[in-house]
Amino acid sequence: MNNQQTYTLLFDIALILTAAYTLGQLARRLGQPAVIGEILLGILLGPTAVPASVGRHLIPMDVRPLLSALAGLGVALFMFLVGLETDHRALRGDSRKAAGAAAGAMALPLGLGCLLATVLYKTGHAQIGRTGFILFFGVAMSMTAFPVLARILAEDKMRDTAVAGVALTAAAIGDVAVWTVLALVLAGTDHQSGWRLLVAVPYVAVLLLGVRPALARLAGRHRGQETPTGILVAVFVLVLVSGAVTQWCGLDFIFGAFLAGVVFPRTVAEPLRERIAERTGVVGNTLLMPIYFVMAGLNVNLRTVGWSGMADLGLILVVAIGGKILGGYLGARFARLPARQSATVGILMNTRGLTELIILGIGLQLHYLDGRLYSLMVAMAVVTTAMTGPLLQVAYPVRSRVRRTVPPAPRVKSASNL
Repeated sequence: MNNQQTYTLLFDIALILTAAYTLGQLARRLGQPAVIGEILLGILLGPTAVPASVGRHLIPMDVRPLLSALAGLGVALFMFLVGLETDHRALRGDSRKAAGAAAGAMALPLGLGCLLATVLYKTGHAQIGRTGFILFFGVAMSMTAFPVLARILAEDKMRDTAVAGVALTAAAIGDVAVWTVLALVLAGTDHQSGWRLLVAVPYVAVLLLGVRPALARLAGRHRGQETPTGILVAVFVLVLVSGAVTQWCGLDFIFGAFLAGVVFPRTVAEPLRERIAERTGVVGNTLLMPIYFVMAGLNVNLRTVGWSGMADLGLILVVAIGGKILGGYLGARFARLPARQSATVGILMNTRGLTELIILGIGLQLHYLDGRLYSLMVAMAVVTTAMTGPLLQVAYPVRSRVRRTVPPAPRVKSASNL
C-alpha cells in the first residue's frame, strides 16, 4: 500500500464503523435487529442512493480490494461462529417437531424457488447453465438466518419458550442442510479442476479424526484460563487454513470456515466455548462485518430495476415469504405442533439477514446471479428480515400468552449479534 491508500483505508474503516453502529442503534429503536440498519448502510453507500462519482470518492477503487479482503475475513469468522453453535443448539427443544418444521421450511421454498428460477432464467439473469442457476436460486430461497433469528427472540423475550426452541432447532437443521446442498450445487457446476473436489473428502476426515482430538487436548489445558490465548490462536489458524483448503478445492472459503466451527470439540467446557465465541465475535462482528455490508451494498443498484424489475421483486417476495411461512407452518403442524405455535415458527423461519447476503455474494461472484437479480434478492432479504418482528406481534399479540401456553425450553445462546 502507498501512503494515500493507507490513510484512505483507515478513514473508510472509521467511517464505516461509525455509520454502522449509528444505523444499527437506530434500527433497534425502531424495533428491528441491528443487522437491518447495517445492511441498509451498505445499500445507502452504494449506487442506489449515492452517485457513482461520489461513491468512488468516498471509497476509491484502489482501496476496495483491501476492504474486500477484510470483509472476507469477517465472513470467515462469522461462518465459524455459525458452525460452532450448530451441534449443541441442534440438540435443544423437541427434535421431532423441529425436524418437521425444518423440512417444510426448506422443501417448499426450495421447490417454489426452483419454479420461479425457470421463469427468471429466460430473462437472462444468469451467465451459467440453466440447471446450476435453478438449483442455486432455489437454495438461496430456502435459507434461514439463525443468528438474526436468535437475536429477534432474545429482544422479544421469547428465547426461553418451547416455540423458540423448535424454531432455533429447525433453523440449525436448515443451516446444515442448506450449506450441504449449496456445496453440492457448486461442486456440480465446478469452476475448478474436478479432481480437487475429491480432496474435500479426506480433508473432512482429517478434521474429524485429527484436528478435533488435538483441539480437545489443547482446550483441556486452557480450561481454567480467563483468556485462552492458545485456543484463540488455534481457532484463527484453523479457520484460515480450512477456508484456504475448501477454496482451493473449488468450493468457497466459507465452507471451510463453517467446517472449522462444526468440528470444534463439544467436550470443551461451556464457559470456555462462550469466551471463544465472544472474543471471536468481537473481531468479526464488530470490526469486520460492517465492512462486508458496505462492500455488498456497493453491488446493489435499485435505480436500474425499472417496472419489470419491480414485478420480478414482487414474485420473489411472494415465493420467499409464502414458501417459508407456509412451509414452516405445514411442517410444524404435520409434527403436531398447535396452530398458533406453528404459525409463529413459520414466521420465524422467514428470517434471512446476513446469511442470505453471504449466499447472494457467492452467487454474484460466480455468476449465478447478475447485478440486477442480486439487487432484487438483497431487497428481499431486507424485507423478510424486517417483517419478522411485526408479524410476531400479530401471531402473539400478548407476550404473556406465549409463557402461559408454551412451557419453557432450554436456553439457547447465540454468539453472534447479527
